[in-house]
Amino acid sequence: MPAPERIPAGSMTDLPSVPTVPKAPTVPVVDLLAEGELTVRGQVREASNAVLHCSVAHEGEAAFCVYKPVAGERPLWDFPDGTLAQREVAAYVLSEETGWGLVPPTVLREGPYGEGMVQLWIEADPGVNLLALTEGEEAGEGWKAVGPAQVGEDRTALLVHADSPDLRRLAVLDAVINNGDRKGGHLLPAPDGRLYAIDHGVTFNVDDKLRTLLWGWAGEELTAEATEVLDRLDASLAPGTPLTTRLAELLTPAEVDALRGRVTRLLTTGRHPEPSGQWPAIPWPPV
Repeated sequence: MPAPERIPAGSMTDLPSVPTVPKAPTVPVVDLLAEGELTVRGQVREASNAVLHCSVAHEGEAAFCVYKPVAGERPLWDFPDGTLAQREVAAYVLSEETGWGLVPPTVLREGPYGEGMVQLWIEADPGVNLLALTEGEEAGEGWKAVGPAQVGEDRTALLVHADSPDLRRLAVLDAVINNGDRKGGHLLPAPDGRLYAIDHGVTFNVDDKLRTLLWGWAGEELTAEATEVLDRLDASLAPGTPLTTRLAELLTPAEVDALRGRVTRLLTTGRHPEPSGQWPAIPWPPV
């Protein structure tokens, strides 16, 4: 794959001016992403797989997006089936089914370097902090403790994350999709106050792979809202439903069965999952 011009991760400042999607677009965002003309603007070289910054234009509207071609994926021994791109789209499909809208619009389509995942670019608000380190032993008001973190040769601090409804919803979604890589850099607080989550290529494994920075609610009872959403999701995952049919295009039958099992387990326990203790519970690097 020819290397496009390098652009630092998270930066769009060097790109030519491209209109963002208006609040009331005449073209649905998923249609813009699926049918628009993709123009590669640059590449994030720091990423472990090919991640390309693009613009997409269709019927007079345009937006920035991320394009991750399957051709640029590195094989993973514990994910022998499917592709990262398919699992990224499946995570978006599940997010939409919950009604929480935590994953940016994402489609699977052909692009300049073959089939890949195309996702709406979200510009994060740099003034919003969702993760922090504190010298105390308690998280403090508005925060939830994750655990101790090494910050120096002989010094540790307490890693905490914000105690927000959207982050708690995301913790539930991650448990459902079995996210093995929920890092801090995957959390994007948008300027409009919404929270988005990205990078869902290592999800939906049949084995328990949950690794996340959002352990602050571990063992706590699920909210009434989460239980209601999981009840609806459980019904939507019955064999032959539109959701199951769509997921069957993206995941293996065993992965869909395991997904049902995770939803059932969450409803049965009524609690956020806890680390199993059988492997590192926090991804590395954490950001």
